[in-house]
Amino acid sequence: MALRFGPDVSTAETAYGTVLLDERTGDYWELNPTATLVVTTLLQGGDEAAAADALVARFDVDRAGAERDVTALVRELRESGLAR
Repeated sequence: MALRFGPDVSTAETAYGTVLLDERTGDYWELNPTATLVVTTLLQGGDEAAAADALVARFDVDRAGAERDVTALVRELRESGLAR
């Protein structure tokens, strides 16, 4: 499923990944390059399988590990209220 950030979430790409700011709480999140790739893939309309494919293609990670990481990141972003 594609991902969308809430209207109160600002993003900024850095040399080390992406920073998210939850403007409601003032909390910052720093996404490393692998999490940035997952989020970018999902924001562009890809699903979790496509995000896992992107991780396997770009980083030295096995498919099962990529799937677990994508699922965990998406769950955490949604549970935190940053994403829908």
